[in-house]
Amino acid sequence: MPTNRPAGATAVAPTPLSVLWRNKRLLVLLAAIAALASLLTLTLQPEPVVDLGEDNHMDESGLFASWDKGDVVVLVRHAERCDRSSNPCLGDDEGITIAGSETADDVGDAFKALGLSNADIFSSPLLRTVQTAASMFDISIATQDWLSSCRKSLKQNMLNHKQTQRNLLLVTHSGCIESVAKALNTSGAEYDSEYTSALFVSVDKQGGRPRLLGYMKADGLERFVDGSKS
Repeated sequence: MPTNRPAGATAVAPTPLSVLWRNKRLLVLLAAIAALASLLTLTLQPEPVVDLGEDNHMDESGLFASWDKGDVVVLVRHAERCDRSSNPCLGDDEGITIAGSETADDVGDAFKALGLSNADIFSSPLLRTVQTAASMFDISIATQDWLSSCRKSLKQNMLNHKQTQRNLLLVTHSGCIESVAKALNTSGAEYDSEYTSALFVSVDKQGGRPRLLGYMKADGLERFVDGSKS
């Protein structure tokens, strides 16, 4: 029987079911690949350095027990730089601001409350770190040249100066601290050291192996000390 079709029209063959089924399976496969790629991206994303001021990280880290044993190295960044702030300077513009010195004083009080009888304290010789250390502890702190030019060497130098059963507290610079965090954080995540924040590392007294515990911002150190008393 003749088919009524407009002049010039081309007949379209029906799509076989097998072709539709193959396309459907392809779409499902592509969706599965996309979901797997998203999962792998989340899984492989570097874990950040632990903020000990959040949740129960402080207790879970075992920091207090390590401190009591004298197995901790603390890396404290200097207070607010005067030459990068509009706040009034404590003195020379190569040093820290008045506000920075007040924050350093609070941070020092936190470490005093934690206990410094089994701690050795050193500072970088640069003015901003010297002023920070003096504000923290109300006395002149011995300086070490290796705490200023230390991006590639701080990890080894801190281990060399860490005494058995004595904590080591170092007032230094962001680049140096971040280099240690990068070396010890196996996930490869970056760490941004803030003014007067502290990075905590435990050192195994048997093998001398360092382990990154986490960091604490200046405003979290008061909670840190309160926890040590509980």
